[in-house]
Amino acid sequence: MRLPVARLPLRGALAASWIFVLFAGITGGWLGWSAGRPPQSPSTKLQGSWSRKAPLLTKRAEVGVAALDGKIYVVGGATPEDQASPLNQEYDPAADRWRDRAPLPHGLSHPGVAGLNHKLYAIGGFSGGGVHVGALDLAFEYDPATDKWRQLPPLSSPRGSVGVAAVDGKIHAIGGRGLDKETVATHQVYDPSSEKWAEGPPLPTARDHMGVIVVDGKIHVIGGRTAGTGDNTNLHDVYDPATNSWRSAAPLLTARSSGAAAYYHGLILYAGGECKDGKTFSENEGYDPKANRWLALSPLPPGRHAFGAAALGQYAYFAGGALGCGGGSVSDELLVFKLP
Repeated sequence: MRLPVARLPLRGALAASWIFVLFAGITGGWLGWSAGRPPQSPSTKLQGSWSRKAPLLTKRAEVGVAALDGKIYVVGGATPEDQASPLNQEYDPAADRWRDRAPLPHGLSHPGVAGLNHKLYAIGGFSGGGVHVGALDLAFEYDPATDKWRQLPPLSSPRGSVGVAAVDGKIHAIGGRGLDKETVATHQVYDPSSEKWAEGPPLPTARDHMGVIVVDGKIHVIGGRTAGTGDNTNLHDVYDPATNSWRSAAPLLTARSSGAAAYYHGLILYAGGECKDGKTFSENEGYDPKANRWLALSPLPPGRHAFGAAALGQYAYFAGGALGCGGGSVSDELLVFKLP
């Protein structure tokens, strides 16, 4: 079911930071790019603005992205020269500057990446050689303080385009595609203290290329591609470690896969995706966990997929990706989204 976009009174509430969509006819507003899919009507301005920061050192798509201790890391991915890169690059928002860090021990595309307890974790991925070919069971831990990686016990089975999240001191690896390109609902949980994996309750619907975000100790799994047909979905499932169970939440307004997700200013942002009528998605939608409602926000400039996102301070950062379907037009852009 497509949920209605909330509309608010013209005056009074305009200064509140939780306004998400404006009434038609408001003059002024935010300076944002209008490229991509147009707003819902010619007279409606969607909230938020986009700008660019220092570009990545290397054009990359199908990357893993995570924030850790005030920095943003872009790990692995496909470059114009390498379908499964070991690159590990760090962005400092305060200096608006990138630097190379120690590369992964193994090249990965479509890895799942998360930060926990001052360490970065890269899980699964594909080894390249074709689209979604060579799923891997590899798991690595990176320590920025020593600039070193170490290999962890492997997943129970190889998986690329796996969703990875850190919650309650543990790493969760959810869904993905295996060696036979089969999409799975597998859910495994890694405990750094014991260095062991355990089985968690499977994702209610098997899928891959989804957005995975932690909010208030719960894991949100959003969109992606389903098993069998590989169709884009708008499914939204939430895992609660306290009950060790899944529940459904409000679905995306626009069914998509291979978008980028971040938790920013009380909203889960899900931007971009692949593909419709031969074009990438420019949609940018925000989920309010308290209201269980999605809202349309200012679209990407322009659409893209296979990128990653993380939020720090006043911005949500969206790194790399491909402007065309199937990996075409790989980007080195670092886009930032800002709400007032």
